[in-house]
Amino acid sequence: MAKMMGPRFKQCRRLGLNVCGHPKAMDRAVKGTSREDKKLSPYGVQLLEKQRLRAYYGVLEKQFANYVKKAEKSKESTGTALIQALECRLDNLVYRLGLASSIRQARQMVVHGHILVDGKKVNIPSYGVSIGEVISLREKSRNNTMFKESFQQNVTSQYPYLEKDLENFSGVLTRKPERNEVPIEIDDILVVEYYSR
Repeated sequence: MAKMMGPRFKQCRRLGLNVCGHPKAMDRAVKGTSREDKKLSPYGVQLLEKQRLRAYYGVLEKQFANYVKKAEKSKESTGTALIQALECRLDNLVYRLGLASSIRQARQMVVHGHILVDGKKVNIPSYGVSIGEVISLREKSRNNTMFKESFQQNVTSQYPYLEKDLENFSGVLTRKPERNEVPIEIDDILVVEYYSR
């Protein structure tokens, strides 16, 4: 029970966003406990959206600021480029493919060397996956029942920018994700406004 009431559950209540991946995380949120229930200034609203997006992907502040700087230099709109960059992180794609049950578990799998990109071991969770690169589970790790069950149970979760190969425990990033295809309810314009102050 202590694990369930840990800091990630408190973060869910505070931000009004399920950042821990647990199905019951938002059930514990009580009216008046999250920041969204309080009257916020325009700056407070921008700050909250930035914190929600950062917490969802589990990125540190300095790293997140670097993603924003790169997105500002992009040809696309800054908000879309930012979401695309975060969505194409290796740890996030491992989670989206269903190899892990949460982003935190996906990050741990990458760090421990269970994930291969184009047949080579990559142990950097923030690695930016390029279009056409194959993300797969290491041969030895395929016997692990937890990884196997997680991948096979998530057959229904399909994303149009990812192609899954159930037999080989792998997937391919076929294209950059569109903003409307990313399943996160964040107003990215507010995030960009926060950093343009």
